[in-house]
Order: sequence, then structure tokens, then C-alpha cells
Amino acid sequence: MPKSNSPDHADVIVVGAGVVGAACAYYAARAGLSVTVVDRGPVAGGTTGAGEGNLLVSDKEPGPELDLALLSTRLWRELDAALGERTEYEPKGGLVVASTGTTLDALRDFAGAQAKAGVTAEEIPADRLHDLEPHLAPGLAGGFHYPQDAQVQPALAAAHLLRASGARVRTGQEVTAVLTGPSGEVRGVRTPGGDLLAPHVVNAAGTWGGEVARLAGSHLPVLPRRGFVLVTEPLPRVVRHKVYAADYVADVASDSAALQTSAVVEGTPAGPVLIGASRERVGFDRTLSAEALRRLARGATELFPVLAGVRAIRAYAGFRPYLPDHLPAIGADPAVPGLLHACGHEGAGIGLAPATGVIVAALLTGAEPPLDIRPFGPGRFAPAA
Repeated sequence: MPKSNSPDHADVIVVGAGVVGAACAYYAARAGLSVTVVDRGPVAGGTTGAGEGNLLVSDKEPGPELDLALLSTRLWRELDAALGERTEYEPKGGLVVASTGTTLDALRDFAGAQAKAGVTAEEIPADRLHDLEPHLAPGLAGGFHYPQDAQVQPALAAAHLLRASGARVRTGQEVTAVLTGPSGEVRGVRTPGGDLLAPHVVNAAGTWGGEVARLAGSHLPVLPRRGFVLVTEPLPRVVRHKVYAADYVADVASDSAALQTSAVVEGTPAGPVLIGASRERVGFDRTLSAEALRRLARGATELFPVLAGVRAIRAYAGFRPYLPDHLPAIGADPAVPGLLHACGHEGAGIGLAPATGVIVAALLTGAEPPLDIRPFGPGRFAPAA
């Protein structure tokens, strides 16, 4: 398909300048398409900018999401080679720890099932935990090391993917309508700055993905799930891996709307330690939750007592785009020709972005997707007739 040279025309419009939208733009452009990216805010101004940059396989049970994560793990390594050190990609690995023998047995079963799907995990007995993390609390029962886990700086990753894509990026322009033709096919989008035309629109609007779908006359039940992150003052590298307690996996898969917290602690190349993770469904309420922050601090110091004397210099909230079955929506909308969805990744969007982008590019060009995309089909949420 030839590229369009008009500033108001493109082969595809991507709605959303977070890391998922950036990955869709990058791979679509590599496939030879002209791309316009539009966002009502700045690049990485939504969920991406409020994320920790986790690229995880360790927290995913065997199934479609893990398949997506394993593909993305390979693609992030390729992107690191292509983009250089600009994304702060760090293949530091993850360490999941258990406080009791019963919990360790459950982790062992979980890791065994993951291994059959291609995940590498090594059991670490209690007396070797401090070889990996010298400042861990004593008395833990053991854990599992996941060398495939990694991290990027998410805002940098989104910005450099967009820059490398060569896409036209229009920030500060909210999409107010999805334009359609006489047969209901997509023709572009409307913004306060004017109409942008393209035969394909990719909905990568994160927590606002449901609203973009509605503008197109479709249905996608995306809900926001709020989470807080505590950030410490810069430190020497006291936390070497992404370290989290085993209950984090259960919290990720939970459908509860109530506040849940589980200890997740990781260092960064710049020095600050990031402390999570909390989850609760409170709409788009950004009110600072003292209870959530208190629980995060307590969980972190239980894992790493050395952090008890460290200052937390800030905290921030983000909204994870949540779908009822905990799988993202990736693929063509069954009711609106030319509309594709790439949203609903919850807290895994940064990790899953490259695979999502490759799938979207394949669908846009008629190529074969790299894996079975049926579990991610947006049509699974279509209202009953």
C-alpha cells in the first residue's frame, strides 16, 4: 500500500501516544504504512507515564497472555538493539519470594507449569536468596528467579518508538468523533484541529479505549483500575532485581474492586527505588490514598528492612485499562470495518506493547499474525442481541 504524503491523510491513524500506540505506529511504519498518531495529551501522558516499566513473564500463568509476553520479551531485546540505550532497557531479571513453605510449594507448581510454555525459572533456596539480593529480610522460605524479566523507562520507550517510526504525532488533540463512510467503514477521526483521514483507525487509547470504541459505534468495556507507586530518594543499588511477594500474582488476576496491595520493589539505573503495587477500582479518582501508601511502605520494608530509613520523595497514581477477563483487546472490530483495537492490557501494557504492535501491523497489511489472536478478539465483548 503506498504511503500518503498529505498531512491530513495517512494509511492508518493510531489513537493514543502511550507505549502501545507507539509500538503500533512503529511496526505499522516498518510494514510500509504512513501513520498519524493523535492523543489529547502529551506522549506517554496516561497509563504509560505512570507505570514502572515492567516487562514480565514471571507473573503470568500459561495461556494467551503469557504467549504474548514471551513474544514481547524477544521483541524488546530487538528494540533495545535498534534503539540503543535510549529506553533504559535493563534485563535484570525478577525474583519472586515466598514467606512460608506452603507458598513456596505453590510457586514451584506455578513455575513448573510456566516452564512447559517456555519460561525459564530457577528455584532459589532460602540460604541462597541473599546471593541475589543481599538486603532481603531474613526468614523467607525461598523463591524463584526469572531471568527473562526486564524493565524499561516507559515514557522514554514510547517517545523513542514514536521517533523511530517516523509517524506524524499530533498531541493535545482529542478525538471527538470517528468518521465513517456510507457503509459504516472507518474514514478517519475528527479533532478540534480538523479532520484526519485514513481507512484504518487503531484504538490504543488505554483506559479511554471504551470511549473511543463508543465514538465509533462499538462496545468495549474498558474500566480504569487505580494504582500507586512510591518513589524513594536516589540510592546505591540496594535492590538488584524486580522483587515481589508471591501474593502479587493472585492480586493481578483478582476481580475485586477493593484496595489490594502486594509488595513489589525494584531499583532503577537512576538510583530511586520504585515501590508498588496497589490495585483498586475507583473510577478516575486521583485522590491520594494514605492507606494505600502506608501499605506499600510497610510491604516494602518487610521485604527490605534497609528501606525503613530511606525517604520517599514522591508518589504517583496511574490507571490501568482493565477488561473483565484480564486479557487485552487486540484485533479488528467485528462491527466497524477499518477499526482495530489495541487496549485493555491492564498493568502489562508496557511489557506487551511490541507483540501488540506486530499483531496490529500484520492485520493492517494482510499478513499472518505471529500467534493465535482469537483469545484477544474484541468481538468477545459484543452485547448479546
